[in-house]
Amino acid sequence: MTGGLLAVHAHPDDESLATGALLATWAAAGRPATVVTATRGERGEVIGRRWARLEGDGPALAEHREGELAAALRALGVHDHGFLDEAVTADVRYEDSGMAWVGAGRAGASDDAPPDAFAFAPLAQAAGALAHLLRLRRPQVVATYEPGGGYGHPDHVRVHEVTTLALELAAREDDTHAPAHAVPVVLWSVAGSAALRRAQHALAGDAVRAALGRDGRGLTLPDPAGEQPSVAVPDDEVDVLVDVAPVRHRLLAALRAHATQVQAVRAVDGDDALLGCYALSNAVLAPVLPAEAYRYAPGSARAEDAGVTWPAAVRPVA
Repeated sequence: MTGGLLAVHAHPDDESLATGALLATWAAAGRPATVVTATRGERGEVIGRRWARLEGDGPALAEHREGELAAALRALGVHDHGFLDEAVTADVRYEDSGMAWVGAGRAGASDDAPPDAFAFAPLAQAAGALAHLLRLRRPQVVATYEPGGGYGHPDHVRVHEVTTLALELAAREDDTHAPAHAVPVVLWSVAGSAALRRAQHALAGDAVRAALGRDGRGLTLPDPAGEQPSVAVPDDEVDVLVDVAPVRHRLLAALRAHATQVQAVRAVDGDDALLGCYALSNAVLAPVLPAEAYRYAPGSARAEDAGVTWPAAVRPVA
């Protein structure tokens, strides 16, 4: 399966949270879509009593989250997936590094990350494995996090670093002097700060309260005037928008599939600032924006210059 879109993520659920609309849109257009996941989310914070037995049991949680990921990918229409360590020639398994919430929507490093944590993985090794996959798939577009990893999780930051180096390696000639891999368009997942703040304000509105009902109890609202995560960028730095409405049902189904990590997933109608809502383990309500936003990585070719034709629901920002 060559051509198309390849998204690189840290844990099961990130593919849906960060790039779900793009993946679903790409797949719905009949184009190849691949997801590469670095870890199996062994140290994720489990939500709800139903799954409490998995908390702290790394192998059991990893197995469960693999199943959640498979269900989410089916909902998005993505049929090609692999874990990054499966492409490493050595006997390696990348583990979730864990994290600590250090603010509303901001994560930091855990104090007790395991020795095999992905955040500490040798950069050349992980990037070499991803470069191998890039050469095999030859994607037209690669999507991943911006340098801050979206909200600071150390595994997300490492994915950004690994992807950046892997793209450089994949573009070089290999040892057999085969032609260099064509350099894809590289997108970083972001959110326009003004659009994000509007949606955060809307989370306090009647439409969201009606959608949540009693399930809104115990959830807190973000502070639109407070510090924003690194995913938020000035609106004039957004280069590409993906309309969420045509694939909202697929995106919300994918988020619901990650039941140990994502809660309060609802469609929201009647407010043009957002199309849905959800919360992570920090119980802070977050919006599903009407458009999923991306910026080109520095040095990346733009789609029109690279011969990439976007699906109809993907639109460049003039």
